[in-house]
Amino acid sequence: MPFSGFSQRTLAFLDELSRNDDRAWFEAHAEECETDVVGPAKELVAALGPRLRELDPKIQAIPRVRGSIKAFERRQRFPNARMPLYKPYLDLWFWAGQRRAWDNSGFFLRLTPTRLILAAGMVEFQKETLGRYREHVLDEERGTALAAIVGDLRANGYVVVGESYKRTPRGVPADHPRAALTKHGGLIATLDREHPQELTTPAFVDHAFGHFSRMAGLHAWLVELRR
Repeated sequence: MPFSGFSQRTLAFLDELSRNDDRAWFEAHAEECETDVVGPAKELVAALGPRLRELDPKIQAIPRVRGSIKAFERRQRFPNARMPLYKPYLDLWFWAGQRRAWDNSGFFLRLTPTRLILAAGMVEFQKETLGRYREHVLDEERGTALAAIVGDLRANGYVVVGESYKRTPRGVPADHPRAALTKHGGLIATLDREHPQELTTPAFVDHAFGHFSRMAGLHAWLVELRR
């Protein structure tokens, strides 16, 4: 079926999940989750996939849970840790490359009961990628291009995050024109806003794609790190 928008039932389910972090409750409402949340999410992934491949032919858009639709149940890495069992939001992830991992660049969507987050980039640089990223930032041509991309995104209302190191890498002066970019352990452009009016209509596909298109320059720059 074509994507027709997320309904108020979608948001109501996410809101109830935020107040019922309980396995028995979730299992009792599994049919609602499938019908009101997962179903339209699959339709959105199917609709956005071909559009995103216009920006990057290698984008993966898999309309299933544990494909482009993140599972609601959290992985409990530490059994004794007091962590919520479920995530009270819908996450969609469209990535470049074969591995569905955060160290690939891609496009991300999060829907909460009250907010919409759209993002693009690479969440976490692995060791080899981090070294290559810093080399590219310090390269005059590539680094200048990245600084221009980041500046343009910020000028248009997007937030660029990922700066996780307090100091520049060894040998890079603190007054280097791209010093701040060398401190990144990941690089993501984000837009965090209230639900747009398009959310409950088919026009949401165009809305999301429009923002992803504006972030596509950052994604393309990051994809080059893996080549």
